[in-house]
Amino acid sequence: MRTLLPTATARETWVAIRAEFARLPGLSAGAAALLVAAAVSGLVAPWALGRLVDDVIAGEDTVGYWAGVIAVAAVAGGILTAAGAAVSARLGETVLARLRERVMDRALHLPSATLERTGTGDLIARTGDDATVVASAITGGGPLLVGAMLSVVLTAGGLFALDWRLGLAGLAAAPGYALALRWYLPRSAPYYARERVASGERAQALAGALRGAATVRAYRIEKTHVAHVAARSATTRDLALDVFRIYTRFASRMNRAELIGLSAVLIAGFLLVRDGMTTVGAATAAALYFHRLFNPIGLLLLESDTVLQAGASLSRLVGVAMLPSTGNPAGAHPTSGDPDASGDPDASGGLDVVVAEHRYDDGPVVLADVTLRLTAGSRVALVGASGAGKSTLAALAAGILRPADGDVRLGGVSLASLGEARTRQRIALISQEVHVFAGPLRDDLLLARPGTGDDELLAALEVVGATGWYGGLPGGLDTHVGEGGHRLTAAQAQQLALARLVLADPEVAVLDEATAEAGSSGARDLERAAAAATAGRTTLIVAHRLTQAATADRVLVLDQGRVVEEGSPEDLLRAGGRYATLWAAWSG
Repeated sequence: MRTLLPTATARETWVAIRAEFARLPGLSAGAAALLVAAAVSGLVAPWALGRLVDDVIAGEDTVGYWAGVIAVAAVAGGILTAAGAAVSARLGETVLARLRERVMDRALHLPSATLERTGTGDLIARTGDDATVVASAITGGGPLLVGAMLSVVLTAGGLFALDWRLGLAGLAAAPGYALALRWYLPRSAPYYARERVASGERAQALAGALRGAATVRAYRIEKTHVAHVAARSATTRDLALDVFRIYTRFASRMNRAELIGLSAVLIAGFLLVRDGMTTVGAATAAALYFHRLFNPIGLLLLESDTVLQAGASLSRLVGVAMLPSTGNPAGAHPTSGDPDASGDPDASGGLDVVVAEHRYDDGPVVLADVTLRLTAGSRVALVGASGAGKSTLAALAAGILRPADGDVRLGGVSLASLGEARTRQRIALISQEVHVFAGPLRDDLLLARPGTGDDELLAALEVVGATGWYGGLPGGLDTHVGEGGHRLTAAQAQQLALARLVLADPEVAVLDEATAEAGSSGARDLERAAAAATAGRTTLIVAHRLTQAATADRVLVLDQGRVVEEGSPEDLLRAGGRYATLWAAWSG
């Protein structure tokens, strides 16, 4: 059963966003000042109209003057509103961009085991759909909602400033609004959260079907996957319709509250004017002020679904952003008594992996009592059936995972104290699932070592035997490869990854079935490329074919997470144990 990535609580989300705004004090203050000024300018017209009514009743000819005041206030309000929206959008986009960077950083460093449990669909939905929802709220409705909130507060203050009794009359609408919200929020919030989860499940279903499209077609199970996607889509649709029904009923309750409030202000104004306790102009301005509240209150309440959607999406983004960084994991501190804890590893010290026990979260033990020693420049192969723990041990050796109980040391220095950046410089992992980045071939190679000249790039391709297919590229290093460009075969993509290994020049190379995708026709060429790329390096190989293990200095045979045999390939064959059995089955 799949689990989901964590979702932040409302308090955690607010703390995270407030901290981001605090990093931009100037922009935050500027946006607030402009929005307040825009809201204040909107109070001028009702007040001026009220004064005009009183002047007309008194027989004074001030129409031109008050019309000019209203026109100036309208122009100033438009300018301030536009400026406030622009600055607020810039502020919000900056905050969202920083949050996205943190989310992408955590997402790119998620352990493969975590992605296996959660699936990529949930992550895609968060970085795609959820980020889009938040961005739309920030650039579209965000400034409008903040402006509406300020308008409500300042207009209510203006109403009380005209006459406190008229202000109290306007409060007759408050219970109606409060009851509408009290009815709506508890019913809608869970639906929005469920809708975002359903969106992630739908994305997972789509991603799984598309990733395995060839297998789906081969087994003719297209209808099954289409039905699965349709079921997830139907769930998302039904939730959206349920939310809309609740939203419609909420709108009718809001209109009822508006009717009650405006009627109360008009009746109170009539009575006060009749008794000579206020002027007709003040009553007129009060009615206009209250009527002016319709739009901002309506925006706040009717767009509350946008706020709830953005809040649900934001909490999902913050939940990923709050994940601990793998570059500085909890508990990964140098041991105070270790003289080498903060020093550089000894290049001749090799790699040592000691695992008393390792498991994923609260799952079963996947490795136990494993000791792996790679002397400098040696080649060690891991052999075993699927699920024996080979890839997990390789990930531990490469520093991708940290042992639950154990340690990995390079040249006598623990990888936990060495740090992620320095570990990546010294240990490189290449798996069978390599990626060709879309763009010029040169840029793909430069990922390993930026600033490298073309001669060195070509030399790296020559080392791994890629000059054959490289010579057929129409633009040489400028050829656009990857998505939307020249498509490389699986073997060519692996050679490209091995060329990047040559350019990166790490001390230790970990090949996790890095030649498995070549197919039997290109297997030997790719094995030669891997051997050339790792020549002189300390190398750990997860052997997909036993011919890879045959060239190793030492072989470890794993079974159910434990080392059951260890020795040179020749010695293990003579011993007639597990390795010999596997070799006999492999060689026929």
